[in-house]
Amino acid sequence: MKILMINVVCGIRSTGRICTDLASALESEGHEVKIAYGREQVPAQYEKYAVKIGSDIDVKLHGVRARLTDGCGFGSKRATIKFIDWVKRYDPDVIHLHNIHGYYINLKVLFDYLRGCGKKIIWTLHDGWAFTGHSAFCDAVNCERWKTGCYKCPLIKEYPASYTDHSKANWRKKREFLTGVPDMMIVTPSEWLARLTKESFLKEYPVKVINNGIDTSQFYPIESDIKKTLGISDKKMLLGVATAWNDLKGWQDYLKLANMLDDCYQLVMVGLTKEQLSQLPDRIIGLERTNSIKELAELYSASFALLSLSYCENYPTVCLEARSCGTQVITYDAGGSAETAGSDGVVVAKGDLNGIIEAIDKLSAVAASDAVRDKSETTRQYLAEYYA
Repeated sequence: MKILMINVVCGIRSTGRICTDLASALESEGHEVKIAYGREQVPAQYEKYAVKIGSDIDVKLHGVRARLTDGCGFGSKRATIKFIDWVKRYDPDVIHLHNIHGYYINLKVLFDYLRGCGKKIIWTLHDGWAFTGHSAFCDAVNCERWKTGCYKCPLIKEYPASYTDHSKANWRKKREFLTGVPDMMIVTPSEWLARLTKESFLKEYPVKVINNGIDTSQFYPIESDIKKTLGISDKKMLLGVATAWNDLKGWQDYLKLANMLDDCYQLVMVGLTKEQLSQLPDRIIGLERTNSIKELAELYSASFALLSLSYCENYPTVCLEARSCGTQVITYDAGGSAETAGSDGVVVAKGDLNGIIEAIDKLSAVAASDAVRDKSETTRQYLAEYYA
């Protein structure tokens, strides 16, 4: 069997790693797999799967169009036509879509092909961008305009940021382009996103929840001197982890929280840029993004709690990784975050920093007890759907 996956990246970040995990499992069973991607570099071990859509210049031009005209998903026409020609020659049995935003593929060209190709199609949604007129993070401001038609998007300056608001027209275009595809099913990692999808114009498709897993062979309780290295051996470490920090990820809330904490606690934030490091108050220890899973597991393991103060999440992996390392989670009730906190975790209303402080003070020192799903179980569920 031939499988083609389409995602913005290949082998990096959460969605790219999900694709390559699936590809490795499928290859081990004798299947042929390709991953079409649009941006960034592919780790050497995954180059055998990778098929580039368009060029870096195509991505930049698409990004400019999105910024000027709110046209994310409507650029890259020529690159997508060329890609579809390749798909026809490759002739896959299954096409598995992942993130199709990111300035690299044209929605109309792609779905015109999918609508008539006669292939089995699976589409994993990693956020709500597909059914909104602009934002991937509508839950951050509790916006539900996407149910009947977007307009005056309150998140127009957030990804995919634009100087102009065409959310009303975009919503109508997406409803036209993305519906009416035979033999397509939608997968979401969280019950929360499944519920939203069933309330959107994508409700014509069957929706299945397949929770993301993590590599539990790498994320487990590890003894280390990392607190000593950070100079906080006598403190209870509170950890925040993100690939990129901004206000939707809770950046301002972490800064405010640092000044509210008792001296026995130390807030540590991972994934900061050099500019953000220069802006940190003395009450926070900041670290740049780490590519070392071992270092990240050491940080999780040494922490008193993981704090997830994000205003928009689907099914945050950091919560799963922390729990797998024996650390309890305190999270805002954002998207599917509560689903990843486990029975030992604490869920607090978005923006309620006093509630976060109360949760920290009441948190027991007992390690997180719930088992965390390994990524192999996620892979098995996807494989079952490929053959269904």
